[in-house]
Amino acid sequence: MEFELQHIRILETGIILVLYVVSLLVSRKLINNTLKKAHLERTRRKIIIKAINLFLAIGVLVLTASVWGLEQRRVAVFAGTIFTALGIAFFAQWSLLSNITASIILFFNHPLKLGDTIRVLDKDYPFEGEVTELAYFFVHLRTENGEIITVPNSMVLQKAVAVIGRKQGH
Repeated sequence: MEFELQHIRILETGIILVLYVVSLLVSRKLINNTLKKAHLERTRRKIIIKAINLFLAIGVLVLTASVWGLEQRRVAVFAGTIFTALGIAFFAQWSLLSNITASIILFFNHPLKLGDTIRVLDKDYPFEGEVTELAYFFVHLRTENGEIITVPNSMVLQKAVAVIGRKQGH
């Protein structure tokens, strides 16, 4: 009996994973087409696709946990813990979670875009470079001499940032 239950769980997990892969492919195509019609630039579409992939992955984890017998009460406690931690991130200035929150704010409300050359006007350590990546935790900058600098998203929000160059098409 236990052997059969394990096979059913493995089969259900396989189905969830197949549906996840199909969802990734379909959502990427659908989002790209929809956002192209909205004339949203390619770099912003890429960030939206990353966010949707994150939510799909969380959904797959929850479904897989329920297939393997995790109780709804425990899933609710886990979700509550995550939401509490995210709430604390709004107040915790230097935590990693505050950088995720800052990435959302940068995406929607900051003139910073991929391909821009920016100068971070820090009193102690000013620097500049081309924005090559806007990730969940960091903004990646490539300096003139090819170095990659990773700047925490929360720092970009806290410091004055000058956009000193913009690539065509942005």
